[in-house]
Amino acid sequence: MGNLFGKKKQSRVTEEDRAVLQLKQQRDKLRQYQKRINLQLGKERLLAKQLLRDGKKEKALLLLKKKRYQEQLLEKTENQIGNLERLVQDLEFAQIEQKVIDGLKVGNSCLKKMHEVMSIEEVERIMDETQDAIEYQRQIDDMLAGSLSPEDEDAVLAELEAITQVCLIRVVFCLMAASPQFNDIMNNVF
Repeated sequence: MGNLFGKKKQSRVTEEDRAVLQLKQQRDKLRQYQKRINLQLGKERLLAKQLLRDGKKEKALLLLKKKRYQEQLLEKTENQIGNLERLVQDLEFAQIEQKVIDGLKVGNSCLKKMHEVMSIEEVERIMDETQDAIEYQRQIDDMLAGSLSPEDEDAVLAELEAITQVCLIRVVFCLMAASPQFNDIMNNVF
């Protein structure tokens, strides 16, 4: 009664799945038939030998003809099994192809949506900005890699020394202002 008011659940088993299952079941039945016939052929061969020993050549010949006929049936059965297996493989491959096609459709749809969002002009602008940033970074790398002339390096070192001295002087003044004892010590040194 649970389904009385609710929606009917859709089965995940497709018609193709049912067809594949039926084909596999038919193949299994044919294999069982083959086993049964093979057992029967073995028994009939033994029986034919026994009939020959007993001197019943006519019955043995009839039994061997029957055996030959059943062997031909077995060959036909083997061909049918091969056909069923090929059909099963074809159906399964067709299902895989369908899934691939569905995936391609979804991918194509997403790609179209992305193309709508991003125009060629936007991509070109981003590419130009990226190229400018790469060139700027190359210039910085060249400068840092030692591409400076000896005069530029001397100027950079002099600037570094000046900055260091200014920082040192500031630290000294900060310490002097913060500590009266340091002030006394500095007065004695200078």
